[in-house]
Amino acid sequence: MANVILEPAGPERRATLANLFQLYTYDFTEQWAGEARGELAEDGTFEPYPYLDSYWTEPGREAFLVRVDGDLAGFVLLNDHSHAGLPVDHAVAEFFIVRKHRRGGVGHLAATAAIGPRPGQWELAVARRNAGALAFWRGVAAELASGPVEALDTTTPWNGTILRFVVA
Repeated sequence: MANVILEPAGPERRATLANLFQLYTYDFTEQWAGEARGELAEDGTFEPYPYLDSYWTEPGREAFLVRVDGDLAGFVLLNDHSHAGLPVDHAVAEFFIVRKHRRGGVGHLAATAAIGPRPGQWELAVARRNAGALAFWRGVAAELASGPVEALDTTTPWNGTILRFVVA
């Protein structure tokens, strides 16, 4: 198995994260068919992630780069925002692994490294059209939860499933 680590990403890694967000957004565009979002700008890029700078200016936010055997392979952004409007200590805001490293355990190792050491109430919001991600996150939540995993199927304000669980 590959050596997967989370590397804290300070403001000096802003450009790296912004570049990775272009790939992340590209992956999401297939789920936005029929919607206005996800269009390319005239320069061939997607709209920048509007909350990126807040990861270095607001409490409760953490940014990590994912490395596989030393090579950059993705990112994890954590915050304390609840899509369900319920009390939460931690949430996975954004999670991305490049296609080369998917389906081989890298995402699972990165997710458990991000969530496992942070006790408290967790929330994972998964977009309705992202069925593969829902299966992935259900497995992660089931492994790490110290009790039951609650699954909320919502349409407003979040359109998808919100997984809530406690890590001891």
